[in-house]
Amino acid sequence: MTQSAALAQETQTLLAINNIEVVYDDVIQVLRGVSIDVPKGQIVTLLGPNGAGKSTTLKAISGLLKTEDGEVTRGDIHFVGERIDTASPERIVRNGLFQVMEGRRIVEDMTVIENLKLGAYTRRDSEVAADIEMVLDYFPRLRERTGLAGYLSGGEQQMLAIGRALMARPQMILLDEPSMGLSPLLVKEVFGIIEQINREQGITMLLVEQNANYALKVADYGYIMESGKIVLDGTRDELLANEDVKEFYLGGGNEERKSFKNLKSYKRRKRWL
Repeated sequence: MTQSAALAQETQTLLAINNIEVVYDDVIQVLRGVSIDVPKGQIVTLLGPNGAGKSTTLKAISGLLKTEDGEVTRGDIHFVGERIDTASPERIVRNGLFQVMEGRRIVEDMTVIENLKLGAYTRRDSEVAADIEMVLDYFPRLRERTGLAGYLSGGEQQMLAIGRALMARPQMILLDEPSMGLSPLLVKEVFGIIEQINREQGITMLLVEQNANYALKVADYGYIMESGKIVLDGTRDELLANEDVKEFYLGGGNEERKSFKNLKSYKRRKRWL
């Protein structure tokens, strides 16, 4: 493969969200003209406050929006060149895209191994057992847990949820708030494993997260969403250097700025929107 061909492959867009609008119950508009590109093999993060529309964006991609009376009313979503905003969740999983839901959503009255096997339900190959071993190598804590998954700690449940996603052999994983409810030590561990999986398995990831510090440490590119719109995007280094990002998401910025509430709407309306 030539150097130019290798570069083209590295920058290939795996997921393309084009100007989508999402409406719930035929009335409530949540997303307004959202466009996001996720290159193959990269980690892209979607940041923003509660209620910004981040989880809705992931559900629009994975097809789960339909289970909550939501609908993509404008725009389109393409995964590996195929339009998926009208596809069923099962078809989307079979095509290689798997969502790890906010709150983990493991099956509590099943064992760790049974949960992992559940992640492979779309597969028909003979390598499920080998992949279970791979998951347990990434998450050695799970190897020691032989009881029901409901008795796992919050961090272990998050590890199981990510491991279950790996069992589907996805090209891409959507991660919704993987740090939620975890101690700082476990957050660091989970994000380290996410970065390791991306690096070693080449799995593309779209990461929704409120902990911007950790998200930007592992991401190649980021988008910031507010009120259903993308208000800023850039590479990891560009966002880390942005004064507004520092102030509103990273806890830094100009020390003379005292009130987030007073500055937020004016500055962002003028500079971002």
